[in-house]
Amino acid sequence: MEKEIENKLGKIIIDEEVIAKTAGLAVMECYGLVGMSSRGVQDGLADLLGWDNISKGVAVNIEDEDVHLELNIIVEYGTNIHEVAHNVIERVRYTLEKKVGIEINTIDVNVRGVRVGDAT
Repeated sequence: MEKEIENKLGKIIIDEEVIAKTAGLAVMECYGLVGMSSRGVQDGLADLLGWDNISKGVAVNIEDEDVHLELNIIVEYGTNIHEVAHNVIERVRYTLEKKVGIEINTIDVNVRGVRVGDAT
């Protein structure tokens, strides 16, 4: 599904993949992250996603005018997980509202793992 925005000049259609990729890139700008994890982690092993697959760590659900995001992250050991998650939510909301022009109703953050490594 896609998000549709109408104004006096016409209609803009934004695909879910664009929203997911933009959100994923915003997440990776946050301090305290090692990376993002795939949505479908079944066995508890959180695999780091590469830059080409960054949108696979973001689930986008669009219902009528409401946009909901679910983010799957891996945090760096030693960081305050609550603070990292809060910063991720704020960064993603700001980025999507200012750069894409859409309002996000809810952003859920799933911490899929903690790893020792450089924060990005």
